[in-house]
Amino acid sequence: MTSESEKPGGRPDEAPEQLALIRETVRRAKAPRARPRTWRGAALAKELPVARVVVDKGVLHLDQFFDYAVPEELDAAARPGVRVRVRFGAGAHQVRGGRREGGRLIDGFLVERRADTDYTGPLAALADVVSPEPVLGPELLGLARAVADRYAGSLADVLQLAVPPRSARAESRPSPEPLPPPPAPEAGPWARYAHGEAFLAALAQGGAPRAVWNALPGPHWADELARAVAATLASGRGALVVVPDGRAAARVDAALTALLGDGRHALLTAEAGPEKRYRQWLAVRRGSVRAVVGTRAAMFAPVRDPGLVAIWDDGDASHSEPHAPQPHARDVLLLRAAHDRCGFLLGSTSCTVEAAQLVESGWARPLVAPRERVRAAAPLVRTVGDGELARDEAARAARLPSLAWQVVRDGLRSGPVLVQVPRRGYVPRLACERCRTPARCRHCAGPLEAPGQRDLRCGWCGRDEPHWRCAECGSTRLRAQVVGARRTAEELGRVFPAVPVRTSGRDHVLDAVPGRPALVVSTPGAEPVAEGGYAAALLLDGWALLARPDLRAGEEALRRWIDAASLVRGQDEGGTVVVVAEPTLRPVQALVRWDPVGHAQRELAERAELGFPPVSRMGAVAGRPEAVAEFLAAAELPPEAEVLGPVPLRPAAPGGPRRPGDPPAGEAWDRALVRVPPGTGAALAAALKKAQAARLARGGTLPVRVRMDPPDIG
Repeated sequence: MTSESEKPGGRPDEAPEQLALIRETVRRAKAPRARPRTWRGAALAKELPVARVVVDKGVLHLDQFFDYAVPEELDAAARPGVRVRVRFGAGAHQVRGGRREGGRLIDGFLVERRADTDYTGPLAALADVVSPEPVLGPELLGLARAVADRYAGSLADVLQLAVPPRSARAESRPSPEPLPPPPAPEAGPWARYAHGEAFLAALAQGGAPRAVWNALPGPHWADELARAVAATLASGRGALVVVPDGRAAARVDAALTALLGDGRHALLTAEAGPEKRYRQWLAVRRGSVRAVVGTRAAMFAPVRDPGLVAIWDDGDASHSEPHAPQPHARDVLLLRAAHDRCGFLLGSTSCTVEAAQLVESGWARPLVAPRERVRAAAPLVRTVGDGELARDEAARAARLPSLAWQVVRDGLRSGPVLVQVPRRGYVPRLACERCRTPARCRHCAGPLEAPGQRDLRCGWCGRDEPHWRCAECGSTRLRAQVVGARRTAEELGRVFPAVPVRTSGRDHVLDAVPGRPALVVSTPGAEPVAEGGYAAALLLDGWALLARPDLRAGEEALRRWIDAASLVRGQDEGGTVVVVAEPTLRPVQALVRWDPVGHAQRELAERAELGFPPVSRMGAVAGRPEAVAEFLAAAELPPEAEVLGPVPLRPAAPGGPRRPGDPPAGEAWDRALVRVPPGTGAALAAALKKAQAARLARGGTLPVRVRMDPPDIG
């Protein structure tokens, strides 16, 4: 092939010009960059040549900072808080030219630049700076360290929860300029509470009030949260609100937008998608947005100069993180309030025992409405006990008492009626009709089911049970322990054929329903909001919620009932709630009186007498029996520690849903509870963490799971 200069008509001086252009381009090119694998031969940074890094390995015995050398070419980008890549795991013998080489390339965060190092051997070099965006500030690092220590976990595990995954496109976009503080809002619905206006005024004036708020039933709680956020912004500080799910976040988001307009708050939920969520998170980190509303992961949001941290409905299980070290959003916000000396607001229509303890200890003040306002806002609650059900022919035929049918008929004249059923599905669990002993399989003791109203079958081993007889009383008649939402919807649809029936549950959750007459059958937590409120509500199978073998069964049942009843119109507007449960039980009486605070206070007094959480701190150790016994023998527990158990854990049903912490299918596990009195929880967490780290360092093969403050202790 001939060159261009040799083509007919080409000028002979073109080739020298091209060569000159190439030489000039080479002269202006940068010097070749050293290999990022080791930066072998590269000069180190002249100032602060050591980088302290937390590596992304959540192993307890590696829960510490590691020092790396900073190459000169990374000096400008390697700032505290940025994401980095490092080589980890190289042996001391892999040293060339004074640098440690080899190992696996992993992610980490640069937390500090230093002039020297405590490590006596040669250092490996930083492999690369992933992004110049500082995402881990000293405030977030300190919070993550405090959470890891409280829950006997590693800093790396907490940082995985606190810092969202990187999106290069989101980082490349600038965040908007911050808006000036808004004016202080009017008290609005906060005037209904005894100290509501004073609480807002303290936030607007730069104070740090701490309150446990028992919200009145009705739709105003989102607007009240928005006004608390607006009052905090008016003082020039930031605010953070954590809610249990995306539906609640959308309600607070709409209330904030209506009150303050766009651009003053960020919405951090999983529904937004990774890129949009990270872009919103960066706007908060950069100081462009001072207020955050989000679900569980937002508890770590890097709000600048926080003046208020708030959590709504802290009893909801969604606030408990399923990933290690499994922190609870309420405890994380308590740590933030103490560390940042900012305001704290715990709100709910119900009241948890932990909330009652905050008030009793004097750490927070109660924020409640006068009793006359509570009676006006709450619906009329009526009860139906087992005695009435046994004598009621309507209940025998269709599981619903005559009182419930009458309330439904009256309610449908003026609006929708809510029906709460403890679970979805058809007839998942059965019990003896006479003594209510659960129906169990003769082979494996698993629960018997009648899917689609067919023959009996074990839910664990799958064997048929054609000739069942109760082992306690000898009866052969069965009843549904919990009739699901689909069966209930069918029953109601047959009785009210002209009324539309809608269902809301795990597979399909409705956000809202119109104010027209309709029957809405829902599982707990999935109740949609009705326009203008429900005319009536039925709370079915209450005994199924109360009979759960759990310390929190009564508290959880009352919370579920009050959450549903809060969607019903007030007593002055004719709203009525019927609960099918034994009227003499404490949670039922608390619902009738609409007194969740009194119920929580009595529960707290009983737990204090028995030494149960939250009065005491507990750690759960679960694993194979031999592994649990070895762990407890090696752990240096505080002198005040009391070990309860070990006891066998219930095996997980084959093919069934598994909760975090459940043993693997087919394995028999034990669990021991370690209890300590107040004030020694930190010592217990440190002892359990030390024992787990030592076991992992020795190469223990049998898994042992450690969890502080487990929500379900039986």
